[in-house]
Amino acid sequence: MKNVDKPKLLSGGNPQIPKGDGDSPVQAYIAAMPGWKRGIGRSLDALIARTVPEVRKAVRWNSPFYGIEGQGWFLSFHCFTKYIKITFLNGSSLRPVPPVESKHEAVRYFHIHEDDQLDEELLASWIRQASELPGEHMF
Repeated sequence: MKNVDKPKLLSGGNPQIPKGDGDSPVQAYIAAMPGWKRGIGRSLDALIARTVPEVRKAVRWNSPFYGIEGQGWFLSFHCFTKYIKITFLNGSSLRPVPPVESKHEAVRYFHIHEDDQLDEELLASWIRQASELPGEHMF
């Protein structure tokens, strides 16, 4: 049996996954997420796909990105040591505004910690709203 190299985990346990388009690199990233973060990654990915059926997926800068063809990216997430950071690229336009500020005026973050109960209704609302806004960094 051939030994398959597992993706390297960068600082904070973020998987190092090569840039790629489509579901496969995103699923490779999620599979490499350490510990409790893997289940959250699966749940987020499924929630995004249910909420925005036409979503386009890719891995950029060692993070899964989600966007709409012709509009650009609207969301990404990234593993840190104690939480997963969801980035809403036009988050300041969402209602309610996601709680964590960025040095970029339009960007807002939402952090998920290990023992947090996900408010899927609120997350789905943010995802839906974000998908309807102009995105960033065209494909």
